[in-house]
Amino acid sequence: MGTLGMILSVVGGIGALIFTIQILILAFKTSLAWGLCSLLIPFVILVYIAKNWEACKTPFLRWLVCAVVAVIGSSLSMYGAFSGAMAQ
Repeated sequence: MGTLGMILSVVGGIGALIFTIQILILAFKTSLAWGLCSLLIPFVILVYIAKNWEACKTPFLRWLVCAVVAVIGSSLSMYGAFSGAMAQ
């Protein structure tokens, strides 16, 4: 259970990173200011996504799926670690 959780966490995390980079590329294509603000100021990227929903819809939804997979993987990994510790 722990190994499966770790694999899901890593795959989900890498996927979320890839789609975040795709959104940042879109922000930099819009303007240098949007790109830098999205990169450096917390939550500005969410404002950019809301203002440019049509362009960001697909990478954002894919990021959301990857984030959910990463959270499920982390939960499975923790469950596996706790159940293994309780068995001893």
